[in-house]
Amino acid sequence: MENMMGLLRIHVQRGVNLAIRDVVSSDPYIIIKMGKQKLKTRVVKKNLNPEWNDDLTLSISDPNLPVHLHVYDRDRLSFDDKMGDAVFEIGPFIEAVKMRLHGVPNDTIVTRVQPSRQNCLAEESQIVVRDGKVVQNMVLRLRNVECGEVELQLHWIDIPGSKGL
Repeated sequence: MENMMGLLRIHVQRGVNLAIRDVVSSDPYIIIKMGKQKLKTRVVKKNLNPEWNDDLTLSISDPNLPVHLHVYDRDRLSFDDKMGDAVFEIGPFIEAVKMRLHGVPNDTIVTRVQPSRQNCLAEESQIVVRDGKVVQNMVLRLRNVECGEVELQLHWIDIPGSKGL
């Protein structure tokens, strides 16, 4: 904990056009992993376009570790089915937070992250200042599945007494 820089709050907004894994629908949930940390959203029943609006919080000590996202279909009588996965880096977001952009107008774009073969972005992701805080909206295209995207928003939380940024 002495190396902790702060907290990364991941607001898991929604899934879009997720793959069918049961007869007509799926009961999706998301697991987010970073290093040894593992967090889980709630299950949304029978929905291929679920609205989670769950906040998951990771403690950050190594901003170079990738964040892994896995979508599953909850099954009662068998193992949960995989519905795709994605990975993203928080480096550009951390760099924007380090700029300490106080007094910057709302919705000022700090930087843009372009989709590439190295990330799972479905479209350009903008890191912006909103209400004095740096936030990043991202749409991740799921891999290892026929379809589906997940929409997230990243927020940084400073911890008093931590190493900080």
